[in-house]
Amino acid sequence: MRQIEWKNDKLYLLDQRFLPSEEVLLECSDYNEVCLAIKTLAVRGAPLIGVTAAMGVCLALNANKTNSLETLKKETKEAALTLRVARPTAVNLMWAIDKIVEVIDDDSIMTAEMFKKAVFGKAMEIWNEDIELCQKMGFYGSVLIPNNANIITHCNTGKLATSGNGTALSVIKQACQDGKKIHVFVDETRPLLQGARLTAWELSKDHIPFTLITDNMAAFVMKTKKVDLVITGADRIASNGDSANKIGTYGLALAAKAHNIPFYIAAPYSTIDLSISSGDEIAIEERNADEVRSLGGIKIAPEDCNVYNPAFDVTPNELISAIITDRGVIRQPYSVNLKQSLSGILVNG
Repeated sequence: MRQIEWKNDKLYLLDQRFLPSEEVLLECSDYNEVCLAIKTLAVRGAPLIGVTAAMGVCLALNANKTNSLETLKKETKEAALTLRVARPTAVNLMWAIDKIVEVIDDDSIMTAEMFKKAVFGKAMEIWNEDIELCQKMGFYGSVLIPNNANIITHCNTGKLATSGNGTALSVIKQACQDGKKIHVFVDETRPLLQGARLTAWELSKDHIPFTLITDNMAAFVMKTKKVDLVITGADRIASNGDSANKIGTYGLALAAKAHNIPFYIAAPYSTIDLSISSGDEIAIEERNADEVRSLGGIKIAPEDCNVYNPAFDVTPNELISAIITDRGVIRQPYSVNLKQSLSGILVNG
């Protein structure tokens, strides 16, 4: 079952809210349904959110029956901008929609038929590129993983987070394909358990050895289990290398530093946001308090207790050993090398 599929002018998503107990396909025929799927985490993972939103614009386009090119452009852009703000932290969402908007605003498109073809073509280009970027991240990152490595990872960074093989999990999978023996310690990733529900499910499917741990075990595992490296994904990387990722990543980076363990980030170029100078400028989404007050639908805290539920935290660049991208392995100084990588200069440190 694919994580995303376009069939008969409808978008089908593997609904991640039901995993691992059920594999349910969510059918979307309207861009508002896609917007809701993103907001409710039926679909998640920064790259996959971007691809999904781009295809959501195609749904809006297909549903529009106007013969007026001007009206078609206006209403398609309104749908695109609605999707753009479905979640605030993952920059891949904004990046993908901005690519679509560039096509919408192209004055050289003179007919409605040309317009529909151009928008759909750009969305499919974003989708296919994401698959390719995942492969490249795996290729570049695999060299950082020694044979017989014990690895800690956090949240989900595999097929369920992208339209390809993943970001951090793509690196791990490539290392396995290269013949290396790998063992992964999977953080459960509270409060929504993306590690326990999703990463453990993926690794099991791929027959990669793993052990599930609670988040608060990670530092002790580093001390007692000969962990060789930590690798996570990212939802936005500032121009100085500060990286936003699923809440709990910052603590992992601090623990890795204390134990002299390399800490790596894996993300495609579309996650790099050169428009912001540091992680202080990254908007951090705060989600519903009930995600913390309950677990699997069972209340675990008083109904009226105060809750702080940021979905992401920011890891300072000085804690990151390297950033694995589709352009190569990028090291300090990130403020120079990230910019070079986006300029087409391969950086493989």
